[in-house]
Amino acid sequence: MAINPSLIRNCVRVAVGVLICSTVGLAKSAGPLTEAQARYRQDMAFCNSGKSNQDIATCRREARSALAEARRGGLKAAPVDQYQQNALQRCNAHQGDERTACEARMRDEGSVEGSVADGGILRKSEIAVPSE
Repeated sequence: MAINPSLIRNCVRVAVGVLICSTVGLAKSAGPLTEAQARYRQDMAFCNSGKSNQDIATCRREARSALAEARRGGLKAAPVDQYQQNALQRCNAHQGDERTACEARMRDEGSVEGSVADGGILRKSEIAVPSE
């Protein structure tokens, strides 16, 4: 049985095409995973530096958990406006002028002192109240 050379060429072309397409597909899907692994390495370096405000075991566990969640595709950054909305929702416990003042503090109007590392952030604003 004779083998047709054009049939072999066509099969080789199809095989090469499939190989190229699968390589491109793998490269595209590896992008987020590669980014997650790079972030994991940064997180671990930060943990090992002692600047994380957590004990090293907790920091490393959080870094591993973030990498695992990224591999599952569930780790997404919240939009910046979502953080602002969350901060303003904390003011829902107040009414009237106190709520207005709380919302102003959450928008960084006034002064801010402290840090998470120090145990908390103190936001304060001064409101002039006319005497009666």
